[in-house]
Amino acid sequence: MNPADEILDIVDENDEVVGQAPRGEATARGLRHRCVFIEARDPEGRLFVHRRTATKLVFPSHHDMFVGGVVGAGESYDEAALREAEEELGVSGLPRPTPLFTFLYESPPHSWWSSVYEVRCPVPVAPQVEEVAWHAFLTDAEVEDRLGSWSWVPDGLEAYHRLREFRAAGGAGGGA
Repeated sequence: MNPADEILDIVDENDEVVGQAPRGEATARGLRHRCVFIEARDPEGRLFVHRRTATKLVFPSHHDMFVGGVVGAGESYDEAALREAEEELGVSGLPRPTPLFTFLYESPPHSWWSSVYEVRCPVPVAPQVEEVAWHAFLTDAEVEDRLGSWSWVPDGLEAYHRLREFRAAGGAGGGA
């Protein structure tokens, strides 16, 4: 199936479903929908970082420190988090990602409710070539060093900063 044809739940400012639309239409019209962001770390605590392919519908060729994507119509955030993590990392049998927090991402022309998760991932990984053009597991310091020089997906960058604040305030999980 063409990703633009995937049916999404359209939600309001309270994350309540108000309709459905194909992903391509939701993107083109700026309809609010749901997404998941999963921080994947290897057994040593390094963070999975990748560059999206040039064919991605949103933010092509940008770097991201999360795997994830849209939540399909009728799918829960938890179901989407596990599905997206396994698909994008190219692994099966991952533990269920741990939910951390949600936030509303809004930046013209995009708007989506975002649920942030964390998961430990065995290596090696085999990311989808349709999704991932390059990948590596980087230390937190290596990621920080690249924040100002690489082109990052803006929603992932916002989720990254919110996750750092969440952890600084005593939220669960953490890096190495």
